[in-house]
Parts: sequence; structure tokens; C-alpha cells
Amino acid sequence: MPGTNLTREEAADRAALVTLDSYRVTLDLTVSETTFTTTSEITFSCASPGAETFLDFVGESVDEVVLNGRSLDPAEVYADSRVRLPDLAAENELTVRATGRYMHTGEGLHRFVDPADDEVYLYTQFEVPDSRRMYPVFEQPDLKASFAFTVTAPAHWQVISNAPTPEPTPLDGRTGVGANDTDGIATWTFPPTERMSSYITALVAGPYEVHRDSLTSGDKEVPLGLFCRRSLAPHLDAEELFALTKAGFAFFEEEFDQPYPFTKYDQVFAPEYNMGAMENAGCVTLHEMYVFRSKVPDALVERRALTVLHELAHMWFGDLVTMRWWNDLWLNESFAEWASTTCQAEATRWSSAWTTFGTHEKAWAYRQDQLSSTHPIVAPIRDLADVEVNFDGITYAKGASVLKQLVAYVGREPFRDGIRAYFAKHAWGNTTLDDLLVELEATSGRDLRTWSQVWLETAGVNTLRPVLTVDEHGGIADAVIEQTAPESHPTLRPHRLAIGLYEEHDAGLVRTDRIELDVDGPSTPVPQLVGRQQPDLLLVNDDDLAYAKIRLDPRSLATLRAQPGSFTDSLPQALCLASAWDMTRDAEMAAHDYVDLALASLHGLDDSTLLRTLLGQIATATLTYSAPTRRRALRERVVTTLADLAEAAAPGSDAQLQLVTAHAGMLAPGDDTRLVAGLLDGSGALDGLAVDTDMRWTLVTGLAAAGEIDAERIAQEARSDQTATGRERAARAAASIPTEAAKEAAWRAGVEDDSTPNSVVDAHALGFARAIDPALLAPFVRRYLETVEQVWSQRTHAIAEAIVLGFYPMALAGPELLGATQTWLDEHPEASPALRRLIAEHRDTVARAVTTQERDA
Repeated sequence: MPGTNLTREEAADRAALVTLDSYRVTLDLTVSETTFTTTSEITFSCASPGAETFLDFVGESVDEVVLNGRSLDPAEVYADSRVRLPDLAAENELTVRATGRYMHTGEGLHRFVDPADDEVYLYTQFEVPDSRRMYPVFEQPDLKASFAFTVTAPAHWQVISNAPTPEPTPLDGRTGVGANDTDGIATWTFPPTERMSSYITALVAGPYEVHRDSLTSGDKEVPLGLFCRRSLAPHLDAEELFALTKAGFAFFEEEFDQPYPFTKYDQVFAPEYNMGAMENAGCVTLHEMYVFRSKVPDALVERRALTVLHELAHMWFGDLVTMRWWNDLWLNESFAEWASTTCQAEATRWSSAWTTFGTHEKAWAYRQDQLSSTHPIVAPIRDLADVEVNFDGITYAKGASVLKQLVAYVGREPFRDGIRAYFAKHAWGNTTLDDLLVELEATSGRDLRTWSQVWLETAGVNTLRPVLTVDEHGGIADAVIEQTAPESHPTLRPHRLAIGLYEEHDAGLVRTDRIELDVDGPSTPVPQLVGRQQPDLLLVNDDDLAYAKIRLDPRSLATLRAQPGSFTDSLPQALCLASAWDMTRDAEMAAHDYVDLALASLHGLDDSTLLRTLLGQIATATLTYSAPTRRRALRERVVTTLADLAEAAAPGSDAQLQLVTAHAGMLAPGDDTRLVAGLLDGSGALDGLAVDTDMRWTLVTGLAAAGEIDAERIAQEARSDQTATGRERAARAAASIPTEAAKEAAWRAGVEDDSTPNSVVDAHALGFARAIDPALLAPFVRRYLETVEQVWSQRTHAIAEAIVLGFYPMALAGPELLGATQTWLDEHPEASPALRRLIAEHRDTVARAVTTQERDA
């Protein structure tokens, strides 16, 4: 469907031609279980009367088109998602009546039936180009308008949009799909919204449970709402979420010198959600994994707080002021990442949020920045297909890392003043990066064009390495910081960073001095170190100010290996372990050595995010980076060590929860499963560990992967958890069974059955990927490579991407998979660029694995 992929040039031409005033959108959600009726009445002006443009719609059918009182034949003007609009007047009134399709992919208007009570829940997800799946629209961010929604739905539902929800009007005698016998049907007529882009409009409808509160913003009272499904309502911790939201409001209104721009603020926890959350104006939707029905790691609670604050920051940066085109998506997301982490560190109980940022977000950025698909932060976005695969570690995490550097470069107060001026000047409008830089240059007095060229318009990550000359008495005779860059992206950049000097004391490794300096070019002398005794550990980029990979000198690395858990602060420990992980990924350290180091670091570790990160890296090093001839013994040792650590962990601790989960996640046929089996059947116990619903599924999945639980036992467990999460966890457990039949069933359900909901596709993929025996996945290499083009062309973007990412047989990472993947790339030069990018990223990951396996051997 060529028309579905709007190009930047087409968008610019349409924006130059059309100026929008308003939409009136009328929806009837009671028509059927698969479709709804949708009508858009649009008023707009045209800069060149007599010209032609087009409207966007993806759905079942376009049934009527009336332009300025003139009927147009839908058969003649509607094709490839576009409604052609010929012979425009200076002022235009357009009415398009259509039939939309409910989605089960997490895009457009998603329809979900709760298996717990058979209630229907709807919500929208429109970013990037999916408001056109709910109503006919000019789908691009710089065509802003006001929107007035009228919605007909079952009378017992909550109906929520961007504007405050009005009182419904009952429709006497009408019934429809989704209505019960007693309540009938009603219509909600919403007032017009402020001017906004279509991708941040929203509709949420269904029998959601609600908690309400309010706050004062400027001279107005802002109603607050929290919504979730009825079956999840007992688990919604509304008091904590409202307190967090209010802290965010206070921080951002002060920081931006701008009251909250919209009329109310609702947060909806939505089922089968593809992303973490979405910043719909005044109607944020969030993944309902953030409603905790069981005990979760503290890292996930902290992550939820960051997500809540991230979406709130978007109400100003993204919603009040919006990017003109998607090439500034990075700025939209990076600013929200920087602002939410700053708020979290300065206005909530998570004062170490920047440590978490360095451990989790920057690690994501470094991984992405070393793929062949890496791109400048300001990426060229030619069309919608480009932006759909650009929600990546560059757009979010590297961009936020560089913004953090920019704040340090211009100063926090000049940065704040520039942001305030930016909001004041561009409120309700569309902007580019240049508009922001103009304000920051004015408040800081710095030229930011050179900075922008080096940091925003080039790709790749630098490596910083201390090189010391030490005399026979341990004194430093010479010290430099060497900076290198990969051949493919050879830019050397200026870095403002700190060097920490650490010495062993009774309390552990303690920082005794800190040197802050500018590093630039291939070699930067550090005269402040000359004449000192060499410290036990020298840490380049202490405090994590710079965006760069770092290396430790030999003595520092030996200190880390000898006592990895002796730091008195989690940030330098995280930075040193991250350096060791980078060395492992770059085949400078053997995977076995890294696993030894990481396992030793787990003892007594109480930083939840660092613990979670290390456990993930131990799994990758063991299952992917280790030499295949040595892997079985290493994996068995890891499984045993994790069990020992879990049994020794403090009762009820976060570490205990994570270690049991990691132990179960590594099990395979032949392993000692007594700990997991005993916890599941009650014959064993760990003091303080709650074997709640989600922990039961963790244990069941571990035993399934070990070949000790069959599909019938999993089905029995599912009957006692007849919820959406239970359905997903059962699919994952069944796909984890180490048999050809289980992998085939997962493939058919996840790849071939297009009725499988998005969240269940993901669950099948997670279980499918779990295979210690290569023979289980070997037959799927050819099938995967023969299928991906068809999947990409026939499925929606969200589902296609989930399949391409989730069903790639990464467990077979080695020369044969590398060769097969490269052959596909060589033989399919005309495949979709977005699909080729994902396959190339798989190729890169396998190539790295081959190199690390050779190093480990």
C-alpha cells in the first residue's frame, strides 16, 4: 500500500497548502465486535484555491465524502489509505463518513476482552501514524487543530478523551454490542480541545475503575484521574501514584515557568500495550504491567516512577510545543528522559536516579550506537517507515545523555532560562531543533552550532583509556587520556569529565580525590596526576558526566577483580562493571572471566537496577558470548551459584526475589530443580519469599524449560489464573518446553496466526527463544528467513516488528547463523529498508557473539 507511507516532502507540501481550524469526530462503538462507525467534519483553509491534497484513513471502508457541499465518489477518491481532495476552495468544509476496524495489535483503536469477566476495554495508540485508524485525518504533527469528539457507547462505560468527560446522554430504546440489558446506550459530547497534533488525541472507553484527585495549577484546579480494568483495581496503588504525579507537576511548573497547559490529567493503565506509555494530551496511557499484582523488583517500581514523570514532561515538551516533523522525535523523547530523570533525582525519593540512568539507559545507548544501523541523534527521517524503527537507544538514551552534557556545557540556570523562553515563544506551535538552540544561545552566550555538529550530527561512541607511566616506587611519571573512535565513525569529540582516585580502606574502596577536566582529541595530558602515587583504582568518567566507553588501567582492573563489591557508592561500582562488560562485548575480556567478576559482585548488592542489569549480562555472557565447547559447564555453575545466592539472600529482600527469578530463568534439562520445584509445590520455602501469582508463573516456566512440566500442567496453572497476564504467562511457559512440538506450536501461534493479540505474540516469542539444545531451533533458521518479507508486508508495523525481533533464533548465535543472515541481506537488497535494518542488527549481534566466543575459547 504505497500511500500509507507519508514522506517528509509530501508532509511539507501539504502543510504549506493547508491550515486546519477544527475537527468534529463522531464515533459509534456499539455497531459490532469488529468495526465501528467514524465521521470527521473538518474545517480548513487552502493557500492555493483550486489545488488538490489528500486526507488519511486506514480502515474497513470510506462510505461518503462531501467537500464543500459536493459529493465525491469514495470509489474514485479513496485508495491506499488516502482520500483525494480535488479543487479546494480558500475555505473548506469536509465531511468523511467511514467504517473503522478495531485492532488487536496495540495500534489505532485497540479492543480487548478481559478473560477475567468478559468486559470490553478500548484504548487508542496513535504514535506514529495511527490516528488515521480511528478517524479520517490529516496525519502529520504540524497540522494542529482543535478536536471535538462525540462518542456513542454502552452507558455503563467510562469514556475518556483529551477534554474533560461530559455527562452522557442516554439513548432510549437503543442497544448495541457491548451494552448490558439494564444500562443501554449513551452518547458523550466532548468540548473542543486546545490546538494539538492528531497523534496525541486519545479515546479510552470501557468499564474502567477510577480513582480521582485534583491539584492547583496557576489559577485553575486540575482534576486528576487514575484508571485501570476492574479485575486489576485491587492492585492499583493510587495514593503513591497521585503523590508522584503531584511532585512532578510542582517540579515541572517551576522548572518551565509555565502552568500545566491542559484542562485535566488522566492516567490510564491499558492492557496489551506495546510501549511503556504514551503522552496523549491530558489522557496518558501506560502499560498495565505498572499495576503490580505481585511483588516486583524495586527496579521496576523506580522505572514506573520515571515513566510517569516522562509522560508528564511531554505535556509541555511535545504536546504544548510539538516537533514540526519526525526528525526531531529524538528531541521530544530525549528531553522527556532528561527532564524526568532530573525530576526523579531532585523531587522524589529516588535521589540516585542518575545512577540508574547510567546503569540502564546509557547501556542501551552504547549497544545501539555500536550497531551498523547507528545514526546521528538528529536522524534523517525520510518517511513514516523511517520513524517507526527509530524509537531506539539513540533517540531516547543517547539523546538524553547528550542533553545532560549540554546542560553542563551551558550551565543549569542558562539552560532553564532558555527552556522557559522556548515555551513562552512557541506555545501551541511547532518547532525544530534550531528554535531551541536559538533560545539556549541567547541565555548562555555560547555558540551551540559546533557543539550540535559534533554531538548531534555524527554517529558512534568514543572510548576513553587512561595511559599511565609509573616509576619503580609507584609514582605516576606521566598520565594521558587516549580517545579512540571506530573506523566506521571516526569522530573524536570534546568531553567534560571527572577522574576519580580510589584507595582501599577498612570501609572499602573510597574516593580520595577528584579531578575535573576537558578531554579532546586523540590524547589529553593529565598533569594533575603526575607526581602522585598510583591509586588502587583510577576511574575515568567518574560521576558519569560524559557519553563514552571507558577502560581501566591494569592495576585498576586488578583491584576491581579482587574486590568488585567493596565500593562504598553504587555509581563508581556500576561504572567499573560497565567497563568490564564493554571489554567483554569487545572481546577484550573472556566471557568466563566476566561471569566470574559479575557473580562475585552480586554478594550483598542492594542497588536493584544494577543487580537486574548484572543478572541480564551474566545470562548473555553465559548463553551467547561463551565458547560453545565450554558453555554447558559454565551455565551449570551459574545456575548453582544463583541458587546458593538466593538461599543466602536476606529474607524478603529485593535480591532474594531477583536471584530466584534469575535462577529459574536459566534452568534447562538435566539441572537440579529442587529449589524451584519445592517452592512451587510447597515442600520447600525461602523465608520471606512470597510465592504469589507471578512468582508461581516464574517457577512453572523454569520447570517447563527444564522439561519437568508439560502442557497439561501449564493449562492447569492457567485455569487458576484466568486473567490477561495469566494467558500471556501460560503461552510463554508452554513455548519454553524443550520439545520440537512446543517450538512448532509457538511458531504457528506467534508467526502464522494473525488473530493472536500483540501481547500473546510477545509471550510466545519469549518462550520460543529459550532453547539450550540447538537442534530445537535449527529448523527455524530457514523458515524465519523465508517468512520475514511476507510478515513485514502483510502485518501491521507493531506485530511485524515483534515477530522479526522475537522469533529470530538468537540462541543459535554462531558462524552458521551469521552466514545465513548475511546471505539474506545480500540476496534481498530491495527489501524494505526498515526490515533490512532489523535483520542487519541481528547480523551485527551474531557477529559480535562469534568474536566473543572465539575470545572465550
